[in-house]
Amino acid sequence: MMQILQPPGWARPRGYSNGIAASGRLVFVSGMIGWDAECRFKARDFAGQVRQALLNVAAVLAEAGARPEHIVRMTWYVVDKQEYVSSYAAIGEAYREIIGRHYPAMTAVQVMALVEDEAKVEIEVTAVVPEK
Repeated sequence: MMQILQPPGWARPRGYSNGIAASGRLVFVSGMIGWDAECRFKARDFAGQVRQALLNVAAVLAEAGARPEHIVRMTWYVVDKQEYVSSYAAIGEAYREIIGRHYPAMTAVQVMALVEDEAKVEIEVTAVVPEK
């Protein structure tokens, strides 16, 4: 079971939820970056790396029997806030294609660097799979 937490009178956030309450089996996905299964970066642009990182998240979730709609929290680490903001449209398109129209609680943070020098974004996820 999952409940979106929207306090009365608060403006609805766009692209995320203020909070989620959920019960079930917890799945924790490490920070996924924009490289493929062979640890190669095919995309050099921000949106392309986001797309690959989201595909990686979905693949790890599938290993746990989870789906994108089970995500309750996402944390995005970006190395360039301006590149992130200027890529909103392309990011949104990739997000809806891979995750759908499910908007968990999210945080985005600009960091100085990521461990992999070519990485522009790292996305960490917590999911809750409902008990059967």
